[in-house]
Amino acid sequence: MPRKIEISKIEKIRHSLAHILAIAVLEMYPDTKLGFGPAIENGFYYDFLLSKPITQNDLPIIEEKMREIIKKALPFKKEIWSFERALKFYKNQPLKRELIREKSDLYNVQIYKTGDHFFDFCKGGHVENTSEIPVDGFKLIKIAGAYFKGDAKREQLTRIYGLAFETKQQLEEFLKNQEEAEKRDHRKIGLALELYMVSEDVGPGLILWLPRGTIIRDTLERWAIETEKKWGYIRVATPHVAKENLFKTSGHLPYYKNSMYPKMKLDDAVYYLKAMNCPMHHLIFKSRIRSYKELPLRLAEYGDVYRYEKSGELYGLMRVRGMTMNDAHIYCTLDQAVDEFLSVIKLHQYYYSILNIKDYYMELSLRNPKKRKKYLGNNEMWIEAEELMRAAMEKSEVPYIVVNDGAAFYGPKIDFQIKAVTGRIFTASTGQIDLFMAERFNLEYIDKDGSRKSPVIIHRAPLGTHERFIGFLIEHFAGNFPIWLAPEQIRIVPVSDKFINYGKLILENLKNRNIRAHLDESRATLKKKILEAEKMKVPFIFVIGEKEVQSNSISVRQHGKGNLGKLTLNQFLQNFEISFQIPA
Repeated sequence: MPRKIEISKIEKIRHSLAHILAIAVLEMYPDTKLGFGPAIENGFYYDFLLSKPITQNDLPIIEEKMREIIKKALPFKKEIWSFERALKFYKNQPLKRELIREKSDLYNVQIYKTGDHFFDFCKGGHVENTSEIPVDGFKLIKIAGAYFKGDAKREQLTRIYGLAFETKQQLEEFLKNQEEAEKRDHRKIGLALELYMVSEDVGPGLILWLPRGTIIRDTLERWAIETEKKWGYIRVATPHVAKENLFKTSGHLPYYKNSMYPKMKLDDAVYYLKAMNCPMHHLIFKSRIRSYKELPLRLAEYGDVYRYEKSGELYGLMRVRGMTMNDAHIYCTLDQAVDEFLSVIKLHQYYYSILNIKDYYMELSLRNPKKRKKYLGNNEMWIEAEELMRAAMEKSEVPYIVVNDGAAFYGPKIDFQIKAVTGRIFTASTGQIDLFMAERFNLEYIDKDGSRKSPVIIHRAPLGTHERFIGFLIEHFAGNFPIWLAPEQIRIVPVSDKFINYGKLILENLKNRNIRAHLDESRATLKKKILEAEKMKVPFIFVIGEKEVQSNSISVRQHGKGNLGKLTLNQFLQNFEISFQIPA
């Protein structure tokens, strides 16, 4: 029998608060038409069709009304009504009537009653009594527009959002984290540090990397290439487009078609921009007969892919339409699969340790049991793939949770979820054990006994995409990148033009050591030059004037730490040169 999914206490509180919000709004604005109001991550919302607009200034008043209702200790009770009774009761609520018609049958309309007067058509998940809701654990935060059922042709409703936690302390901590998140917003910092841009002339969700951002991107890629070389990967490169039939074979057409760019009809065939690198990697594996002695074969590529995300879902670097993925596919025997997948997990751990990412876990996404038509392959294949993944995950000892939804159409997957200092959770990368595509592409190797067998395929991308991962790192470090990753590592600041030539000698010395340095030759004041370097979060500032020239030294300032004193360049390098190098 399927396992019953338990609803947590906080989810019940949040869902109940959505109903209480509706009660408060109806008491204050009696002719309001109700949409619906679910619990969501960190809180709740409810949609209303109001006869007159409300503003942010109204939220504290509505919030206080909600507290009055909570203090009445009203019970939540489930009732089952007939279809006819429900439609009659909601005769003045056209949106509720429509929802009931769509989601209920003639004899089973589920209604939740709060107190004696409020009834809501609802699937449930509530506290038993409003007294269980902490009156100081929630806060209404914003008003937004929302079309009924997400349809732009329908009524535009007023959506009121609220936050909710089990204690006042948790709420205050979340609000503090939100404030910090705003300061660390990668879109603001990315603009201030001149890392990337988006242009309407190119198109939304398509990133133009500026010189400073390109340095970060290239440095991460060099690090990954060198690391993966040591871990046994070999590099390949594939084109950005391919014929339609390739994506039919892979199943991306039709299973992933809605997220792909439209087809291009050319003279010889129909082509698509690729949304995944894997089909082409499979063809590289298939380019000649393979022996079991070659396995595991680990093919790696920083591949460019294109996905047509909806306009409303695009978000800075986090949700884009063009991305460069730290991709690889491992072709191995069944006996090698667990150890190879474990190695993939350990590679994630290595990368995260270098980047000081400490708070993370894995999320194992399985098939949604109610939507089996979304997936390819037979049941035995899915069960075996899941068992292999679980075995590797258990060996890794990295914490993980299981979600009965979100699998790829060809197999279960894991997502590494990493937590930023702001408390926000990011999906950083994905890994899969795939027992389906080898058969689909007729991939085979010759085993020890001379028989032909299909390899297990492992899909992995530990650093995700440049776009999303750099977006995370911007927020993770608040723009204060580790020295080895900083786009500009040293700013040389002469006190006046007289010392520019001395600055050029230092600059040449640093560049010969592959240190990214810049000489400020502007005519700004010394104070302004230093402030500009600090604003750009340059790790080190070398101030040079008469005393420094005479003593063949530099006055060093470190970003975030202040003056380090006067040093010779050799003394500085003895202390810090290792920090400038890409991690081994």
